[in-house]
Amino acid sequence: MKRIGFDNEKYLATQSEHIMERIALFGNKLYLEFGGKLFDDYHAARVLPGFEPDSKIRMLRQLRDKAEIIVVINAGDIEKNKVRGDLGITYDADVLRLIDEFRSMELYVGSVAVTQYAGQPAADVFRRRLEELGLRVYLHYPITGYPNNIPLIVSDEGYGKNDYIETTRPLVVVTAPGPGSGKMATCLSQLYHESRRGVRAGYAKFETFPVWNLSLQHPVNLAYEAATADLDDVNMIDPFHLQAYGETTVNYNRDVEIFPVLSAMLERINGECPYKSPTDMGVNMAGSCIFDDEAVQAAARQEIVRRCYDALCDRRQGKGLDETVYKLELLMQKAGLTPDIRPVIAAAAGVAERTGMPGMSIELPDGQIITGKTTDLMGAASAALLNALKVLAGIPHEVHLISPEAIEPIQTIKVKHLGSSNPRLHSDEILIALASSANTSPMAAQALAQLSVLRWCEAHSSVILSAADSSTYKKLGMHLTCEPQYQTNKLFHR
Repeated sequence: MKRIGFDNEKYLATQSEHIMERIALFGNKLYLEFGGKLFDDYHAARVLPGFEPDSKIRMLRQLRDKAEIIVVINAGDIEKNKVRGDLGITYDADVLRLIDEFRSMELYVGSVAVTQYAGQPAADVFRRRLEELGLRVYLHYPITGYPNNIPLIVSDEGYGKNDYIETTRPLVVVTAPGPGSGKMATCLSQLYHESRRGVRAGYAKFETFPVWNLSLQHPVNLAYEAATADLDDVNMIDPFHLQAYGETTVNYNRDVEIFPVLSAMLERINGECPYKSPTDMGVNMAGSCIFDDEAVQAAARQEIVRRCYDALCDRRQGKGLDETVYKLELLMQKAGLTPDIRPVIAAAAGVAERTGMPGMSIELPDGQIITGKTTDLMGAASAALLNALKVLAGIPHEVHLISPEAIEPIQTIKVKHLGSSNPRLHSDEILIALASSANTSPMAAQALAQLSVLRWCEAHSSVILSAADSSTYKKLGMHLTCEPQYQTNKLFHR
């Protein structure tokens, strides 16, 4: 069984309480820069077993009567059609997705801020679209010398030129589709305008990682470096916190580097900076909710290895850089890790070696390794999935849950009518066929009922999987890795 090490209910309670305390500290007006993923933080769920992917949005929902949301997007990202790598949609489309998600959770979205606006045509089109949808849109402009020319930035010619975003609630959450959108600048611009209106508002930052009260070399913090290897983020001891309090805490390089500038801005806006360190700015209570450090460390180590395999595959597919791979290999070395900590890797390699074809393996919650081989009817990923469901349902291996006669017509449609060159059934197609059989076969229905048990299971393929197989495994909640090689030497792969 998956070993839990994080108390999610405690997290929801203590995190909400801590944010309320910060709101009170600033006279009932706090701009909270919200980094990371709000709805689907699967990285946190993987490295903090027990953390639910929607924990942060659930926490905000507890504060929904006091909170409103500003969604920020950089005009340059709109112009460049910047795409979220995890979702495959552009940043402007993600703004709409985020607003829909917030509203479905009964959270109030007050407005959208378009930052770094310099008349970009695509930004104008997007602004008009938002306004037609009934959303308020505000424009923030580039400032010469940002972020170092503080006298200009904190003046009527700097932040003063930005639109003032009208807000009505004590907690203003500032979030964005991705990094570099201008969340911090939006918060500080609002503080400047609030100050001009006689309101002494506050600023704080919410980032789950790195976890400030875990050690620099703790696997959870190393896993964060692994997750951001392509961004050149580096965890480091917060020197300002150490000097102010004599306490060792962990932050990351960009927050440490910008802190003197941020401190000077806050002092110029409100007459003083309320914080002595970047750690002081944060409101993250995740580290206080870990109750089984061994379980958390084990989960984080697995994540580091997975990230390394992902980077190797990205490089093989032309989507990643050597530098990212080198950094992840160094992190593995720093953490004392080898691929051996993932038994599924050797198991899949063993199948491939025996058969001369791609192999797949899945580690069930009880630690049992189930494998699948490539056949004329299905790929290794489909076979492993079907075999795993049989074992979980207590069905003998030799029993056919889907008859070959039922599979063959599907293959015919794929090849003759849908133009596929691969007749073997992918994982999603096998599940559909299994679901069809479940109407007449109690054993097929019993196997299908085990799908939820596969969540959090480890899986590995001896080759890079097709998009269909990879997507199915991830949708089922399995932790998938692949060897950085294709089944064939073709130049083009779907």
